[in-house]
Amino acid sequence: MNPITEITTYESAVARMYALGHELAQTPSHKFDLAHMRVLLEALNHPEKRFPGILIAGTNGKGSTAATLSAILEASGLTTGLYTSPHLLRINERIRINGAQISDDDFASYHDLVERAAGRLVSEGQLPWHPSFFEMLTAIAFEYFAQNRVDIAVLEVGMGGRLDATNVVEPLISVITDISLDHQKFLGDTVTEIANEKAGIIRTGGVVVTLPQHPEANDVIGNRILELGARGISAVPYVPPVSPGSADHFGHDGLCSRYPMEVMGKEIMVETPLIGRHQFRNVALAIAAAAELAAIPLIERSAREKWGSRYPITPESIEHGIRQTNWPGRFQVLPPQTNSPEIIFDAAHNPAGAWALRSTLSARCEDRRLVFVFGAMRDKAVGEMAEILFPLAHAVIATKADNPRSATVAEIRQAAVRASADIQDAPDVATALNRARVVAGREGVVVVTGSIYIVGEAMRALGVDVEDARLSPKMRPGHNS
Repeated sequence: MNPITEITTYESAVARMYALGHELAQTPSHKFDLAHMRVLLEALNHPEKRFPGILIAGTNGKGSTAATLSAILEASGLTTGLYTSPHLLRINERIRINGAQISDDDFASYHDLVERAAGRLVSEGQLPWHPSFFEMLTAIAFEYFAQNRVDIAVLEVGMGGRLDATNVVEPLISVITDISLDHQKFLGDTVTEIANEKAGIIRTGGVVVTLPQHPEANDVIGNRILELGARGISAVPYVPPVSPGSADHFGHDGLCSRYPMEVMGKEIMVETPLIGRHQFRNVALAIAAAAELAAIPLIERSAREKWGSRYPITPESIEHGIRQTNWPGRFQVLPPQTNSPEIIFDAAHNPAGAWALRSTLSARCEDRRLVFVFGAMRDKAVGEMAEILFPLAHAVIATKADNPRSATVAEIRQAAVRASADIQDAPDVATALNRARVVAGREGVVVVTGSIYIVGEAMRALGVDVEDARLSPKMRPGHNS
């Protein structure tokens, strides 16, 4: 095939996806209906029923948990699908098998398959309108995983849970991460309402892995488990101690967290490239899910022929998988270069994420000059994030991403009126980065945050490879190559 044709085909597929409009820009009535998703999947011969899956819902941490669990399963020898959202640079990042992104050619091919099915269903009146961006992408992922016969797929819920397009699968395990206020327009104005949506991924008689958290969320999850006769698994045994006396258990190079942990009857050394104490909870959820999966008897004949009675998950594969986790843009550190200060990318996009970032910065960058490159979506709690983060800053360079939902610099200024900070303006992320590096100086730190879209554009401007975010020797201080 002509290479130009291949590129055009992929670009055309991506363009058609984006032409569907941003997922959150649509009205709820046109988005939340699993019946429509099931009609689409039936036309594709139900790919969602052709692989076992694990569903992960929550407000913060579900992507980190999904990435860690996927790495563990891959290290255990399982061909593992991973579906996440949103992406940093390219849409392909959302759909992976054994860590590798779906290729451009495959994306175009699977998009064409799903698009033809969707068009036929609309023309025949079986669907009232074309599937949304997220419904299309989810169907593409399911078909890709099914056709490639993954052993298991880790599926991050897009938003909510109960009516999210991913929730058509029957999960082996459901995982619920920390829940807080976000997407109130769609999910409700209280933690209780939002938790009700997240708890929609729990199944009758199913298994759900979670951790104690906000009391309102605890009540909802606990009651749902009782109502459905599900089995709750606490990840508490896998959360390391965080008291001052436990400090010696942790790595101090600033690029990883390292601590001992007993898993499946054996002590392992947890070494995760995901930085910050809030990540201890996400890693714990991934370990608990993996350990639970290891205990589930295999029923499918093909799985039993391949693995025996259980999945081949061991303490050693859990340890190795955690170390190999790759989840860029989450307190990802770009070490200082000859003409540039250290740069930290963090996709914190709501108040809970902002508090986690503030805590990690306070612990790791105390007494250093922090210059923020900040931009956010206008439907987020911009003012609250500003009040949490900006007091740490020597200066803030406010900017906007190339996204119709982006808050303007003027809107950020207005929202941050109560935050005491020197706020400067930049028309785009690349300009903001250049200015921030000058203001920070050689010994300072540039922190890029507020939105995954801001982080993605900054990474693109700096030529950062999203496939190389995991801990590696070249990222360690003092490494010259």
